[in-house]
Amino acid sequence: MMRIIPIASGKGGVGKSLLAANLGVAFAQAGQRVILADLDLGASNLHLVLGHQSPRMGIGLWLNDTRKDFNEVIADTDVRGLRFIPGDQEIPGTANLKTSQRKTLVKRLLALKDEADYLILDLGAGTHQSILDFFLLSGQGIVVSAPAVTAVLNAYVFLKNTVFRMMYTVFAKGSPARNYLEQARKEGAGPQRLYIPKMLPEIKAQDPASYANFMGHLEHFHPKLVMNMIDDPKDADVAMKIRRSCEEYLDLKIEHLGVIYRDGIQDTALASRLPVVLYKPQSIVGQGIYRIADKIMASDEEAGPLDDKEIENSFQEAGAEAEIDFDNKMDYVEDLLHSGALSPGDLVETVKTQQLEISKLKKENNFLKFKLSQAISKGYKP
Repeated sequence: MMRIIPIASGKGGVGKSLLAANLGVAFAQAGQRVILADLDLGASNLHLVLGHQSPRMGIGLWLNDTRKDFNEVIADTDVRGLRFIPGDQEIPGTANLKTSQRKTLVKRLLALKDEADYLILDLGAGTHQSILDFFLLSGQGIVVSAPAVTAVLNAYVFLKNTVFRMMYTVFAKGSPARNYLEQARKEGAGPQRLYIPKMLPEIKAQDPASYANFMGHLEHFHPKLVMNMIDDPKDADVAMKIRRSCEEYLDLKIEHLGVIYRDGIQDTALASRLPVVLYKPQSIVGQGIYRIADKIMASDEEAGPLDDKEIENSFQEAGAEAEIDFDNKMDYVEDLLHSGALSPGDLVETVKTQQLEISKLKKENNFLKFKLSQAISKGYKP
């Protein structure tokens, strides 16, 4: 049976495509049949991360003429067992698919069930309806975040919008549950102020059948989190903010798949047109990706929701991995210094760059605190 793994992020620039491409390679290296689809339509660049030549035909062109054989879009790669479906960034309107186009594409992707063990969907950033619908094709979707405040906030907002999209999909038009949601929106609450735990008792009282249907869907929705671009083990702790918000406001439990450290080797690998796990598999980044891939392959898609202890263990394990990777990273830097491959000047420049990034994040954090204090003073309750 084909496992579908959508990979999304609430914010661009957090390494979503990096994870998608490298997971595809890792699965294929483990003997799995993998199809990697670039669904970041309108900003498709997954072929660059994958090291694939510029596509002659992608999803955008195919959607303009669905009479063509979809197999013409699927390309082989240099990695045995890995095939690739390019997107299109130069086809006007590709990013905003019509409902009919989305349904046609979904139908064709699902028809690949006999051709692949894993179908990885690299989705666009943000909460466009198409992105949410693609993410909901599986209960095993991965949300990629980074330690930056905006990335953490947007990861939570993405999951919140996904849950509400699930509600609108499950609740039939004209049903009491759907009317309840619509009324809440008309009253100006908006999704950002509607909290699932407070809404569910009212929905259950007004529309027991819709409530039961939604809970059945929610029970099979097990999103997973990957924290990318961390510089220090403490950066991994911000994952707890996403976890607490999801549990408190969405009644949703998320699993932590692991962390990936920020490393310039990603840029070097990209310039070499090779995924990191091929360019330098023993790097900290490469090992982090392999570890995440192993966890996914070892998991049971048909298993029920994780209990509280399993969720807690996943976060504790990710924290321990962050500590181990940091120690290994420091040992690696020390080896480079002793070998002469990294000069003290190089190290100074690296530290300066990181200080600039930290300064930028501090300014960003202060700005968000200011905006939050303004919102609270106006009566907004987070």
